[in-house]
Amino acid sequence: MKLQTATRLGLYATLELARAPERMLSAADLAERFGVSAHHLAKVLRTLATAGLVRAERGAAGGYRFIANRRRTTLMDIVALFEPAPGQRAGEPGEDTDIGRALQRVFSEIDEIAEATLRSISLETMLKSRR
Repeated sequence: MKLQTATRLGLYATLELARAPERMLSAADLAERFGVSAHHLAKVLRTLATAGLVRAERGAAGGYRFIANRRRTTLMDIVALFEPAPGQRAGEPGEDTDIGRALQRVFSEIDEIAEATLRSISLETMLKSRR
């Protein structure tokens, strides 16, 4: 499973904010940590805020804070915000051939395994495993 850049940034930002939910970090602070554009990361953070995972606060001391439940939020909850749902992705050349269909069955099985794994890992588990 190859994840889009926005998906990876969503995972990084959510995990970073969930490490210390009382802490407020700006998009610029997070962008600097991850070596990415603050503008691009701000779009990702807006998606996370709309989903109710983080809260944005304006002002000089503003930024983003994690507000969801670390034990109940899974990696797949975040991935699903940025990746197309199964069956919604664009077709690829060769998929309509016998070989293409056979490969798509294999790729679909791999995606199902990856999705099950991502659904089984909470943010809490991820944060504990890095210690």
